[in-house]
Amino acid sequence: MAPQRRWFAPYRLRILLRAAFLLLALATLGLAVSVLQQEKQLSYTSYQASFRKTGEQISATLRHPAGQLALLNPPLAGAAAPGLRPLLLPFPALDFDDQQKVQQAVAMSGCMRQFGPSASLCAAIGNNPWAGGFIYVAGSVDLARLVSHRSGDEVLNQSHRVRIKVSLRGRTYQWVAPFEEEPRQPGGPYAPLRGRLTGFNAADEGRKHTRPVKDFRGWMWQNAQCNAPAAGANPATCPRNAFFSVRLPVSVLQEDLFGDDSARRVWPPADLDQIRVSVVLLAPGENAVVLNSDQTGAASGFSLADLAPMLLPGETLRIDKAGSAGAATTPALVKLAGASGTEDASQHFLTALIRRLPVDTYDTPLTATHRIATPLGSYDVVLAGDVRSVSQSLGVVASRMAWFVGAMLLALMLAWLVIEIGIISRIKELIERADSVARTVKERGDASQPDLSDLRGEDELGVLATCLHDLLRRVREDVEREAIRAEQERDMWHAVGHEIMSPLQSLIALHGTDGNQSARYVLRMQQAIRVLYGRASPSEAFQSTVLQVTEVDLTAFLRNVAANAPCAGITDVVFHGAPQAVLVRADEYSLEDVVTHVLVNAQRYRLPGTSIDITLDTSETSAGVTIANRGPTIAADVIGTIFEYGVSDQEEAGANGNRGQGLFVARTYMAKMGGTVVARNLDDGVAFVLTLQRGAA
Repeated sequence: MAPQRRWFAPYRLRILLRAAFLLLALATLGLAVSVLQQEKQLSYTSYQASFRKTGEQISATLRHPAGQLALLNPPLAGAAAPGLRPLLLPFPALDFDDQQKVQQAVAMSGCMRQFGPSASLCAAIGNNPWAGGFIYVAGSVDLARLVSHRSGDEVLNQSHRVRIKVSLRGRTYQWVAPFEEEPRQPGGPYAPLRGRLTGFNAADEGRKHTRPVKDFRGWMWQNAQCNAPAAGANPATCPRNAFFSVRLPVSVLQEDLFGDDSARRVWPPADLDQIRVSVVLLAPGENAVVLNSDQTGAASGFSLADLAPMLLPGETLRIDKAGSAGAATTPALVKLAGASGTEDASQHFLTALIRRLPVDTYDTPLTATHRIATPLGSYDVVLAGDVRSVSQSLGVVASRMAWFVGAMLLALMLAWLVIEIGIISRIKELIERADSVARTVKERGDASQPDLSDLRGEDELGVLATCLHDLLRRVREDVEREAIRAEQERDMWHAVGHEIMSPLQSLIALHGTDGNQSARYVLRMQQAIRVLYGRASPSEAFQSTVLQVTEVDLTAFLRNVAANAPCAGITDVVFHGAPQAVLVRADEYSLEDVVTHVLVNAQRYRLPGTSIDITLDTSETSAGVTIANRGPTIAADVIGTIFEYGVSDQEEAGANGNRGQGLFVARTYMAKMGGTVVARNLDDGVAFVLTLQRGAA
């Protein structure tokens, strides 16, 4: 009796296909979620690194004199009054008699305010009250050749002069200071100019026997070169840069410091932001204004508000005076927030999904606190991060990915519908009609012809239905013929059956045993697949670079390096060595990389106009190459780490993070060649010593 077909047999293909499509859809969603989780981890790690870097950049900015100037002069509430406001410098005072020192101080601190394309002014006070309570004014402007005031001449308007006014506490101080050239030094009529700015009370201008103000001090310098030289330009009228520096004696401030009640001195003055300074630079003639600090549109310098662009969306920066942070009655010196990002409302569900994806230390608050020391106290800089920006930025990526995931799911659904409607349903109909024919033949012995006309077509299933129709027709014809000829062919079937039985039994015996060839072949194929694709080891790690170490003439090599150094932008490289050949064991190209890295470092730190000396010393077993420059030495706490990867004093990373790898490569190559490289400080510079093994004599 034939085994009865199980009930789920007609449904196995449909169950298998539907399960496969369901697994494909789940795998697509799982892959998308896994990618988002990995991207979230990478983005969070990157955000942490960026957050730390932002804190370090802000701290470094505030430790710079320009940042300290911004800390000591916080922004004012409300609109600022016209004119210059004296700023509290991060220096005790200004050495107003020395042009280089004044220019360096105001440039480093960012005190200068730009007035037009070629003029700038700075008004400031020092942070040390014992400097005398002076107000300093420094300025720079392009002028034609300065016209000097002649000593004893009571008319001041025939020379270049500076008119200054200081207003504070209801008082006004005004001075006019003409330029008085010092005796000219040798150098021709167009040599640099230097002279005093002698201060007179503005109220005494034009009066006879006017005496200069005792504590008023000022200097003015003018370059010899024209700022915009042109063919045929007149050297007497072309513009040259002029720089002046003035110290203003303000009696009110000096009384606060050195008066009878000087024990209660407060410095800087509490009303510093109320002091106004007006500076007007006049050319010879009546009201020939060259520079006026009261004009509008002056560009301001660096302020604490300029730190806001460093902050990412959601980050906040708070700066407090040390010891006052958190006090209810003490507001923050400044509180800044990063620009708020705009979030697409249609993607809220993606952002919510991303926030639920677990990553390491995601819920840990991000804060960084730095203390900035200034001459007048310390400040706490607190930077707070917001990891929600990571989710919002990933939401943009997820929204783009959603289109691809949706397209893949739609493609899977369309494929399932095509297979379900176009294939599975027609196969199901064929099976049902074939079963109907089989039941009819079994029960009544009648192979009736089923109607398959609606299933015929030009596709594969249509061809299959046509073939099935033809097959059933032939079966019915054969049944009918067999019924007619059954009796006639009985004897013949016995003979044929005898002849077929033997090979049939042989086939049954061949395929019925456990050790048949088909089974063995399958087992062999399974073993082959297992060997080929089973448990293969993962790829090995990258091997270390192998150098081709040979004997190299070190004398000729170093002479050639010194001669070709200018081609690499390294000038004044001098080789000191014996003329005879010195053979060492090295890889010539790798050794050239080592020497080049050391020369680049020597070039970067040597003093201008000095040479880089290469010296060759030999012993019986080794040869030493010393590369020395004259310049700053290496700090004792750093010299032991300069050969490690990533160690550098450069502020900006170059070449995508390859900063600090030159000396690391040098040490690695020297070790592979059996040599060493060390650095040591000299009295006037730094020397790198390379040691290599001698070759055959």
